[in-house]
Amino acid sequence: MTAPPEAPIATVTETGIPPLQFVLPEGFHELPVSASPDQRDSAVDGFVRELFPQGDAALREAAAPYYTRVTETMAGVGLAYAGLGIFGTDGPGVAHCSLTVTAFGSDHTDPETAARGTLAALRRDPLDDVRWLDLPCGPSVTCVTLREHTIAAEGTTPVEEQPKLLTGQIQVHIPFPRAPHIAVLTLNTASLEYWTEFCNMITAVLRTVTFPAEGDA
Repeated sequence: MTAPPEAPIATVTETGIPPLQFVLPEGFHELPVSASPDQRDSAVDGFVRELFPQGDAALREAAAPYYTRVTETMAGVGLAYAGLGIFGTDGPGVAHCSLTVTAFGSDHTDPETAARGTLAALRRDPLDDVRWLDLPCGPSVTCVTLREHTIAAEGTTPVEEQPKLLTGQIQVHIPFPRAPHIAVLTLNTASLEYWTEFCNMITAVLRTVTFPAEGDA
């Protein structure tokens, strides 16, 4: 997977929650989850034009309804950021992933207490690889999950013969240092042949996370 240069800092805000900033590599395209319903169609049109810069009008018109539904779904579950990462490879095709960010309220009094509570809760699932991670912005907890999904085929194909899709997820819980909230960054990919590169990428992104004071973002 080709290593792209860094992009400008992305700022994530959600109503009632302080801002969060991080740096993403080039290759991520931000879905307009924060756009108001009356602005969403035009915002999605801009997203599709960015995603398919060489595409013609027919391609953009076909893609726009799909990405409108995706954006509406992600906005409906409270995501503060959602991006698609598309990266060139050494051969034909591309490697791809999604990155989402959300945040929720917590009753913790300090970040370490929140991180330790999260660690204990996530370790209840033996199928997940849950670890403590010290970041420049403070303590955090990572949860890595690999899942196999059965793709339902039309007709009467036996379940054991239906195609399988293996996906990987890296989820990181980061308590805010000065506020009773926890940020959750989630990277998902089905391009597992580039799993190591995606692990390195999200590690680099996490080391850029900051929680600016209100008004400094």
